[in-house]
Amino acid sequence: MSGIGEKASGTTKTPNDFLKSIRGRPVVVKLNSGVDYRGILTCLDGYMNIAMEQTEEYVNGQLKNKYGDAFIRGNNVLYISTTQGNLADGA
Repeated sequence: MSGIGEKASGTTKTPNDFLKSIRGRPVVVKLNSGVDYRGILTCLDGYMNIAMEQTEEYVNGQLKNKYGDAFIRGNNVLYISTTQGNLADGA
């Protein structure tokens, strides 16, 4: 029987493993309000509080602001996703 998140090799990858693996990489953080923040994930805690660098704020797909560093409170986060390609291409 294979459980959810199990690979063919039999090892399980948990959400925590995923979050550890994306530190230092470009991510998209979508908030409950629908606003997206794109940047480099620098830190994440157990409450899903997020610290990012080189952060860009997108509202309705349009770039609204650029921040050097940003801190996002975890209860506002809908999801975190890795980006494909460069942040500059609007990935």
